[in-house]
Amino acid sequence: MKAVVCSRGQLTVDDVADPVPGHGQVLLDVARAGICGSDLHARHHADVVAEVAETAGYHHMMRSDQRVVMGHEFVGTVAEYGPGCRRRWKKGTRVVALPMISDGARPHLTGLSEKAPGAYAEQVIAAESMVLSVPDGLSTEEAALTEPMAVAWHAVRRGQVRRGQAAVVIGCGPIGLAVIAMLKASGVKQIVASDLSPRRRALAGEMGATVVVDPRLTDPFDAYTPGRNEVRSVSDLVGVALGTMGKLRAVPGPVPWWRVFRLAERLGEVPAGPVVFECVGVPGMISQLVDSAPLRSRIVVVGVCMEQDAFMPAMAGTKEIEFRFVFGYDPGEFHDTLSMMADGKMNVKPLITGTVGLGGVEAAFDALGDPEVHAKILVDPRSGVTTV
Repeated sequence: MKAVVCSRGQLTVDDVADPVPGHGQVLLDVARAGICGSDLHARHHADVVAEVAETAGYHHMMRSDQRVVMGHEFVGTVAEYGPGCRRRWKKGTRVVALPMISDGARPHLTGLSEKAPGAYAEQVIAAESMVLSVPDGLSTEEAALTEPMAVAWHAVRRGQVRRGQAAVVIGCGPIGLAVIAMLKASGVKQIVASDLSPRRRALAGEMGATVVVDPRLTDPFDAYTPGRNEVRSVSDLVGVALGTMGKLRAVPGPVPWWRVFRLAERLGEVPAGPVVFECVGVPGMISQLVDSAPLRSRIVVVGVCMEQDAFMPAMAGTKEIEFRFVFGYDPGEFHDTLSMMADGKMNVKPLITGTVGLGGVEAAFDALGDPEVHAKILVDPRSGVTTV
């Protein structure tokens, strides 16, 4: 079959062996595959990515000297089952799948491991247990975005934005736009989006941001209405403590003031900043947010920075900044995402800005480097389109 092979940073369309489904696996005819930011990273920085993965305990990430078929965001149709399958779906059924398979002893990430060829190809292997059928009414193009939208849903769930709390999204590339869509779908009322690119700012508004700013002109932390429990400086926090204690100690009654204080804390009635989603992934961004975010902000780091970075811990400590780093999603979140898209809780169509065939994948990779043109480019293995 035809597939796009990555080796030493080069992308070529080659003939590769037809995949054969093993025990508990299903063979899919690829309908669409999305190009992910992690694919762009892996193309030129595969060895760095692999070293990070090995340190974290995963030892099968692609290396630059290997020949790897990438593509882990995909939708396809059932073509054939391997032995030991329950054969849940008829041939031709549209399905998506969590991009991971096993060789019996070790797990492999589809499209990011030499042992698990991905979906920039005519066919791809999936674990039957990881497959979900695409609901009627959801287009094939939209279904192809299940995986990246699940990444965003995981980040939003980890962010735990409370009622009345603002969300600030820094960076409106594909993952930032997906986070905005998921924030809106989860009912967040104030969503500030910040990006240097006019095109991305326009897309952020389409995806559900309530305020969109150019950070060169407007500080994103000045662009929303602060919650009643938000403070901006240590002096303000001290003032809140003095004022609160003055009121509590003046109230007569049998309930000790400290119990009232702890009750208010459990109910969320304590000073807190916004939830910030860092979706840029470049050195210096975390330090910038530590310096500029309000006290007690929660920073959810979604962007993947592949270089060493630094920030001032004393500043983060003084402001009680909370960090939550996120990676991937769980099967439940993947299922939730597919259901949310099918139920119309978000419109992902504005994210899709182009489609190419296998012969256009290299051009698509290059085009995605320009934020003014594209957000998400899909690959249709049966298309002859070679330009974006």
